Amino acid sequence: MNTAELIYRLRVQLKQLEQEVLQHDSQLAKGQRKLLHDTERFNHGLFQQTGAQLAPCIEQISKKITQLEQLLKGNISNDTIALSCEGIHDRFTALRRALNTTSLDVKSAEQQRDARFAHAKKRRQKSHEESGFSWIASGVMHNSHQLYDELNKHLNWVKTFEQKIEYLQLKLENCHSSEKIALQNEILLVHRRLGKCRQAISYIEDRIQAFERPYKGQNR
Repeated sequence: MNTAELIYRLRVQLKQLEQEVLQHDSQLAKGQRKLLHDTERFNHGLFQQTGAQLAPCIEQISKKITQLEQLLKGNISNDTIALSCEGIHDRFTALRRALNTTSLDVKSAEQQRDARFAHAKKRRQKSHEESGFSWIASGVMHNSHQLYDELNKHLNWVKTFEQKIEYLQLKLENCHSSEKIALQNEILLVHRRLGKCRQAISYIEDRIQAFERPYKGQNR
């Protein structure tokens, strides 16, 4: 086989592979492109490409064939030419393999995403359990409407506790000395409940922000 025929055959093979690649890329679903957006599917020595779409690889192989063509025109050793041919062959093989493994790469990316979500959920649940507010129903933590209901409930309790403290303080000013200790203890108890309620409000507000943050990101 002479050099002209070798280059011709490589270009024909590349043209055939290009049609397969273009069909592959056109059939990619939006979700698949998003899942593989940052995925490196090749060794850096073969292709500089990231993501589900494989069309960029065609141009890179074409440049390698052009380089080989230039080598064949020059006074280059057979070993150098053989290495160039081997590199082109490896790129053809890797690209064909990628065409057949997109669905496997998508499945792997889905599993990694689900694992990240599960880990984040577990971390939030652990934070909830360690917060001291486990008495807030766990089901509330996954529903924004219930979270707001819970927030309003605690805000109303704050008002109730504040009003009760004000009433007890007024009563303390006018009570008999024998009743003062009991009233002071009661005021202290209500203050503790008020403090706990305010902590719960901060906690619920943090949960609302954590719950809504992913949805805000999707709506940008």
